Amino acid sequence: MQEAVLPTKTMITQVTKGIKVSVQTNFEGTFFKNYKMHYAFGYTITIENQSQEAVQLTARHWDVYDSLKEMETVDGEGVIGKKPVIRPGKSHTYSSGCLLASPIGAMKGFYHMVNIASTEEFDVEVPTFKFAAPFAMN
Repeated sequence: MQEAVLPTKTMITQVTKGIKVSVQTNFEGTFFKNYKMHYAFGYTITIENQSQEAVQLTARHWDVYDSLKEMETVDGEGVIGKKPVIRPGKSHTYSSGCLLASPIGAMKGFYHMVNIASTEEFDVEVPTFKFAAPFAMN
């Protein structure tokens, strides 16, 4: 009899105004901190410019959902200390992480972008991506 293998990575994609956002998540493990269990999740995001104009990512907004806590909102400049300019046909990829108090959660949000040529500002939606430790999945 073959043993079932649970997936630890998921991928989700969405396009807003010609900007494609792809998110891949994975479970990193558990650890104790301040006498509490924490669940570590990683995510890698690729932002691909499928439009005809160069854009710059200037800010981010996240809503972080943890099944054992209130929703937390995180706003900040750029991503991981950068405000990348993404030319047509090019992409920017980065990795980050999230600590949750439970083995199940999710994030969603948006990137604030500026069209370099027209200076038009717009938001690019980041679709909801879920976190689930393999042992918490049914």
